Amino acid sequence: MANLSKTAAIVGVAESDEIGIVPGKSALMMHMEAARNALADAALTKDDVDGFFTAGYWNYDVAEFLGIKPTYTDSTSVGGSSFVIHVAHAIAAINAGYCEVALITHGQMGRSARAPYGRDPNLPSAQYDSPYGIIGPPVNYAMAASRYMHQYGEERTRQALAEIAVSTRKWAQMNPKAMMRDPMTFDDYHNSRWIARPFHLLDCCLVTDAGAAVVVTSAERAKTLPKAPVYVLGAAEHHDHSLIHQMPDLTVTPAAITGPAALAMAGVTHKDIDLTMIYDSFTYTVLATLESLGFCGPGEGPDFLANQRSAPGGDWPLNTSGGGLSYTHPGMYGIFLIVEAVRQLRGETGERQLKDPKLSLVNGTGGLLSSTGTIILGVD
Repeated sequence: MANLSKTAAIVGVAESDEIGIVPGKSALMMHMEAARNALADAALTKDDVDGFFTAGYWNYDVAEFLGIKPTYTDSTSVGGSSFVIHVAHAIAAINAGYCEVALITHGQMGRSARAPYGRDPNLPSAQYDSPYGIIGPPVNYAMAASRYMHQYGEERTRQALAEIAVSTRKWAQMNPKAMMRDPMTFDDYHNSRWIARPFHLLDCCLVTDAGAAVVVTSAERAKTLPKAPVYVLGAAEHHDHSLIHQMPDLTVTPAAITGPAALAMAGVTHKDIDLTMIYDSFTYTVLATLESLGFCGPGEGPDFLANQRSAPGGDWPLNTSGGGLSYTHPGMYGIFLIVEAVRQLRGETGERQLKDPKLSLVNGTGGLLSSTGTIILGVD
């Protein structure tokens, strides 16, 4: 396989004008605002775009709304990991000569949707899960978290989940765009109401309205643009199940495949990473993912995260935007991981800015711990 490391770069990122609770707008407007803002960030226009990537809507619906007529299009849809995987697909398309400027957009009214959401009744989940109460992400993810607790101990697992929730909120307090910025103590976490045991309310992501966009182009063209390029050094994707009870191991996510592959492509190791951005639909998503990525061994996550190591001032910064737990989470969240990683690498995050980060690992998760996309981003 050809080595595409550093052949393309992210040159623009942005959210929609408003995120959080925005009942007066549509999802397509979120796409549009984010696309406009990301292209402006890249010093490009919609007329420069010849590759278009999105998930959740038909590409032609969104492209028409944006006024874009691409010569290459990709609608890979694997939940929240879709947009991280789109970055890899954009690199492949750029190197194959199908496009030069790829626009990846997302917009979703998770909080203020005007139409009900329902899954196809013909899907296996509707036939074999829903009749027995296995309905919705909290219940499904709770099953996986319960297995982890059974294998590695309930008390130490609970403390790890609390460490994640509290440290993520600390980062959110430094992000003016974050929805939840009130201080959170460990007592607040432990005393929050139950949602689906073993999950408390503060184990669960937000439900918001939001959009975001990312612009990817060739390394050559990136050098002609005003802002320093953020190169894509490694990328990998994988999915291995749909239904939670078909997951090969409830404590190991597909990141066990994509993490090592992306790092190998980039030619770096875990110790080289300055910032880790992990999809946090639930606190357990983070715990299982960091182990699967290889930052520590199976069952070692609670010790790895102890004493607020991932909080501001810690030596392993994680989800510095405030994550899906405290910043925003419209339903499919992965693109927002990329936005924060790029801004950190470019030194644009204000109070929460890390000191001279050079490498970031971004890992998106989709479905019921079903799919994973991992990318390694770097700056010169």
